[in-house]
Amino acid sequence: MRQVADTPSIWERPEPPQRRAPSPLSRERIVRAAVTLADAEGLDAVSLRKVAAELDAGPMRLYRYIGTKDELLDLMVDAVYAEIPPPAGSGWREVARSYAHGIRTAGLQHEWLADLLDGRPRFGPAAVTHAEATLTALRAAGLREIDTIMSTVEVLSTYLRGAVRTEVGERRAERASGLDEREWQHAMAPHLLAMFATGDYPMMSEAMHDAEHRDATERFELGLGYLLDGIEQSLSG
Repeated sequence: MRQVADTPSIWERPEPPQRRAPSPLSRERIVRAAVTLADAEGLDAVSLRKVAAELDAGPMRLYRYIGTKDELLDLMVDAVYAEIPPPAGSGWREVARSYAHGIRTAGLQHEWLADLLDGRPRFGPAAVTHAEATLTALRAAGLREIDTIMSTVEVLSTYLRGAVRTEVGERRAERASGLDEREWQHAMAPHLLAMFATGDYPMMSEAMHDAEHRDATERFELGLGYLLDGIEQSLSG
């Protein structure tokens, strides 16, 4: 097994001392500029060089505060977690809904977050604080066993990653095509109707003609409700 280098993380390294400069820097300023850039142009637009240009500073100055782009991404994700209110509610379902709505809101306000939700968790101070608040709220709302609490959060997180990525993907497709979801469906209708006319796709035809068509928020709430119902059934079983 490869040994992990004994290098302090970005959270453990102190910032360099402030010095007089035409454009004073701090990690907070750097991260705020990076988040603004990502919100406007997407994650691919974010580099230490571009962030430095936004701050009217030389790129090498930023390396005194942040060593790599991965460290910058860690800081950006943590800055978003700092915006998410702690989950609240009198029952565990209310707490779970509050948690889910907070993550979804953050993911839609900062669409690039959807690209960073997969993989291993990021343990910045704001993310850990949010996780602690979530676990504490779920226990206070009636879930006593830590395994039950963690399973609930893990299942919710898996749903949220997929739901937020899907919703962000639709927004990106709309911007790229110039067609909203309804307009795109209308444009695809002749092709689909021709396929359905063969009689080979009766279930798809029924779904297109008879199933209820929901907007993004309605689909999110429906899926979340199904998930919470399943958790509740598991708890009572």
